[in-house]
Amino acid sequence: MLQIFLKTLFSYGQDIKRYLVADHGHPLFMLLTKPGLWITFQYRFSRWVKFHFNIPILRQILKLIFAIGQLLVAVFLNCEFPNIAKIGDGLYLPHPYGIVIHCDAKIGSGCCICQQVAIGIGGRGEKMGVPTIGDRVFISPGAKIFGAITIGNDVIIGANAVVNKSLPDNAVAAGVPAKIISHKGSQDYISPRKKELI
Repeated sequence: MLQIFLKTLFSYGQDIKRYLVADHGHPLFMLLTKPGLWITFQYRFSRWVKFHFNIPILRQILKLIFAIGQLLVAVFLNCEFPNIAKIGDGLYLPHPYGIVIHCDAKIGSGCCICQQVAIGIGGRGEKMGVPTIGDRVFISPGAKIFGAITIGNDVIIGANAVVNKSLPDNAVAAGVPAKIISHKGSQDYISPRKKELI
């Protein structure tokens, strides 16, 4: 249990570092003023309580506290970040409003998710499923990603794009439905310095 808690602390530390690089502020100031860090705190530690914390009475108290926290995130930020989704270290949410993530989604490390993004279920029959998103993916405002698809590493998904097909590494996709417009990747959006932090 302690080992997983330390891993959770490390993951949250990686999230904080992304904000320090992007916004050049003091860590305490970031923790107090960045709603994206409130969301990732709620996500990471409620996940630890749900899957790894085993002290019965205290577990129920913490679950209640985090359930209230999840409700506050949903009401005030209009975001759904279920703690059973799998999200890697170094998550950056620059404007965390209106983001909805399906509970079965898998998101890699070093990703940036902008406002009004939806990552959800799609398809029919055997093709129904939820996206798996790689590392260092930049998801622009308003993008929608649906279905049993795989988004590669270092991908950019353009603003308001609707992605319902898999994308390879380094793809830049835009449009409705999204099409690959280049293979320049996210290196200019997620800088080398940021990569070193995760």
